[in-house]
Amino acid sequence: MRRRAILVYGAAVVGAVALMLFVGWWRVDGPGAPAPVGQRPVTLTEMDFRLTDHEGNAVGPETLIGRPTMAFFGFTYCPDVCPTTLSDISGWLDDLGDEADEMNVVFITVDPERDTVETMAEYVGYFHPAIRGWTGPEEQIARVADGFRATYERVPAESGDYTMNHTASVFLFAASGRFVTMIDYHEPKEFAVPKIRRALEEEMEGAT
Repeated sequence: MRRRAILVYGAAVVGAVALMLFVGWWRVDGPGAPAPVGQRPVTLTEMDFRLTDHEGNAVGPETLIGRPTMAFFGFTYCPDVCPTTLSDISGWLDDLGDEADEMNVVFITVDPERDTVETMAEYVGYFHPAIRGWTGPEEQIARVADGFRATYERVPAESGDYTMNHTASVFLFAASGRFVTMIDYHEPKEFAVPKIRRALEEEMEGAT
């Protein structure tokens, strides 16, 4: 009997330690970790840029204020990361149901040379209808990327063409324009959707 009690107690201790280690990983290295201060995006109200959406409308940071925002940087010639992430986003929006209508969801190109308004319109048409495609002059793309603390670079290809390396995370902002968190590339839906709901909840709290 005593031996059984010792075994039960030992199992409980091991379980508690394992839980502590998991929580520590979650907060420091895992999906729950905050963005490093030096890389944290500025608030949308501090940004200044002018782009055009896939329907030809002028847009800027003020377009995003008032509703929670989910934003992703990429390009239409992207072979895998962009279509995969936009498909993931489409799935998250489906899971949110009517709540998805309360969000801004934008796909911002890092390759404006090839991603015209018409190209963006065709590309986003393959994904969830809530997703908006944004493009514009190179200097304006650089401004928005700087505000988001996103990075990108043009990389020559062996064919003589080029591809783009870029930040692959999804950015989440509250309706106030405050940065909330990021969703990592290929982050499981079980982690991603609660993060989106956190941004939505901040909107509701601000309205009360």
